[in-house]
Parts: sequence; structure tokens; C-alpha cells
Amino acid sequence: MQENQQPNVRAIGVVHGDITRLEDAPKNYDISSRKGVLEIFPPYRDGLLGIVPGMTIVVLCWLHRADRGVLQVYPRGDRARGLHGVFATRSPARPNPIAISELRVEAVEGSRLHVSGLDVLDGTPILDIKKKIES
Repeated sequence: MQENQQPNVRAIGVVHGDITRLEDAPKNYDISSRKGVLEIFPPYRDGLLGIVPGMTIVVLCWLHRADRGVLQVYPRGDRARGLHGVFATRSPARPNPIAISELRVEAVEGSRLHVSGLDVLDGTPILDIKKKIES
């Protein structure tokens, strides 16, 4: 990609859940038992074909409330670990606040995926969904 070309990214849906405050969000999807719904916008509904209950999906989200100006953080807020560049951490604060979550599909109702393992805020835009590669 040439330096002057910018990616054209648009939300394909939105997350609905009970996490409304940053401090209530689990630090990572693998420690979360929270449930929620991924609402996929109508133009993208056909892309859900083949997603079934029991499947694990990888969801890319845009952390719309993250601080995009931060380049160094204390991992998990632990000053004893020293300052790290955001690219060496999983911090939500970063120039392009893209989150990766692995979610278990509990039910599919039209363009709504009921999921567990939620670790992002209610209203978070969804950028993409991929099937988890099984090892």
C-alpha cells in the first residue's frame, strides 16, 4: 500500500451487552463469561451463512472510546512491570484501537448472534468476523 492510501474500513454491526463502563470490561475474552448479542447490519447479513451455535468466532471491533494518542502504557496498570510501547501490549489505548475477541456462538437469530465471552463495551462497532482456526 502506498503511503498516501488510507484503508477504507466500515462497521458491519454493533455489540449489545451489559458492559457499559471501561472498568467493568474483562481484561481479555478468555477470562470472560459475559453474554451479549452481535447485531449485524442488513447489508452484511448474508455473510453469516455457515455460522452455527457452538462455533467459536474471532470478532474484530473498533474500541470507539479508547485513547488514540497513547503510545506507552504500564501493562495492566502495573507500574512495577515498567513502561511498554502499546505495540508490545494488549492495551486498548493505541493509534488504531482494534480489538480481537474469540466468542462462542450460543444462538443465531437472523442477523443477531447471541455470544458468550464478551469483553467489549455495549455499542462497540464490529469491523469483521472470522471463523476461528482450530488447531
